[in-house]
Amino acid sequence: MANDWKERLGTVYSTNPDFQYNKDIDPESETLDPGKQDLRVQLDKKQRNGKKATLITGFVGKDVDLKVLAKLLKTKCGVGGSAKDGEILIQGDFCNKVIEILKGENYRVKRSGG
Repeated sequence: MANDWKERLGTVYSTNPDFQYNKDIDPESETLDPGKQDLRVQLDKKQRNGKKATLITGFVGKDVDLKVLAKLLKTKCGVGGSAKDGEILIQGDFCNKVIEILKGENYRVKRSGG
């Protein structure tokens, strides 16, 4: 095993001679096909100084694929935004436009209250 002491900083060690160190790395879930995704689109005004944002939740898959989808939405809406933790945030009220774009990409989409 390579010298991975930096990865194990803060780890409590066992005096058991049979102890095996296991890294707690969760494998990223595979990205579902667009037709199997169940996305929710809502208008979000919480903690944004009164500014509106379109929030897309329910994405199941790799972070890279989430960022690709976010980039597509931001480009087509002509605004900024972000993508992390399975959520995409688009600046402004673009709920209807986002739903149209996602349906055009064969995603299952529902509008939820917010």
